[in-house]
Amino acid sequence: MIKLDILVFGAHPDDAELGAGGTIAKEVANGKKVGIIDLTRGELGTRGSAELRDKEANAAAAILKVTVRENLGFRDGFFINDETHQLEIIKMIRRYRPDIVLCNAIEDRHIDHGKGSKLVSDACFLSGLIKIDTQLDGKNQDPWRPKLVYHYIQWKNITPDFVLDISGFMDKKVAAILAYGSQFHDPNSKEPETPISSKTFIESVKYRAQDMGRLVGKDYAEGFTVERLIAIDRLSSII
Repeated sequence: MIKLDILVFGAHPDDAELGAGGTIAKEVANGKKVGIIDLTRGELGTRGSAELRDKEANAAAAILKVTVRENLGFRDGFFINDETHQLEIIKMIRRYRPDIVLCNAIEDRHIDHGKGSKLVSDACFLSGLIKIDTQLDGKNQDPWRPKLVYHYIQWKNITPDFVLDISGFMDKKVAAILAYGSQFHDPNSKEPETPISSKTFIESVKYRAQDMGRLVGKDYAEGFTVERLIAIDRLSSII
């Protein structure tokens, strides 16, 4: 069994990279075991295909050097927050037993982002209940509840509750994003343009990280929101 320190969920392949790619790269460099689980294969995306995005997701995972990446195969655009979907996520939480879960923005332009955010958050709570029975590979699973659930920021400019300094890891974040060649700027592509396929979109990703970094005196940062009050044991804990 692989015990992960951090498990990152995304409604689509590339969500994790866009919202938390720098954080993932930094935590891996710091010796943490990090995994990514995509809820869907992004099959409704205007550009590319599910098969191509599978390959791109694997390439991005290699760039970020994550321990594991899986895809739950939920229906892009149509998955819902119900018992069936919650149980599949609970199985992953109990399998990898992460201390921290990162998941989609609490609300966003794409409907799957807010849905995915609430679905994963609810599953994190339910995963700790001893009367919910799950099995994986024919074996009963023990309850497990992550200590912390954080939501990364995506399309909308949501005010973060905290930011994480990713100075020195921005290049790796961008490289992981650009592994999705079907989705982002490619001057030779013949596919339809989308809100994220323009060159200015990639520049906006860099600018947001620069701007969040500026606010805390760093080169680059990524922002997150929290679900509940965080306790610290001394004032110097946040320095």
